Amino acid sequence: MIPDRSTAFGERVRRRLTEEMAIWLTTVGRDGTPQPNLVGFLWDGGDGLLTYNQAGAKRLAHIRRRPLVSLHFDSNGGGDVVVLSGTAEVVDDQPAVPDNPAWLEKYREAIDARFGDAVTFAAAFPVPVRIRVTRVRGS
Repeated sequence: MIPDRSTAFGERVRRRLTEEMAIWLTTVGRDGTPQPNLVGFLWDGGDGLLTYNQAGAKRLAHIRRRPLVSLHFDSNGGGDVVVLSGTAEVVDDQPAVPDNPAWLEKYREAIDARFGDAVTFAAAFPVPVRIRVTRVRGS
């Protein structure tokens, strides 16, 4: 689903999925209202993204009830729009943050600065969610 890197849009999508530190994850609340949340994420190089979440985050209930989600990056004033749609799932087959080398490579500096260490971060954000991207659009 991720556009081919041979196109300018595909290259831009891949760059943002690799370099950006946060993405807006929008779930749908019980009353049908969109609920955007800024989250850290890890792209798997294919059609998957991984986030770690607080156990009490309402988005987990939203995902269990309605797994269709959208994600988007800040658009830099409207000229760099990337919107992804997909299906989210709370999973238990992902390692905790301290045992996820790719996550630590991307976020270690931010984790250490804000939480002190990966163990403390993992205690605060223990619930992994996997998102399978099914559509990408933008300009």
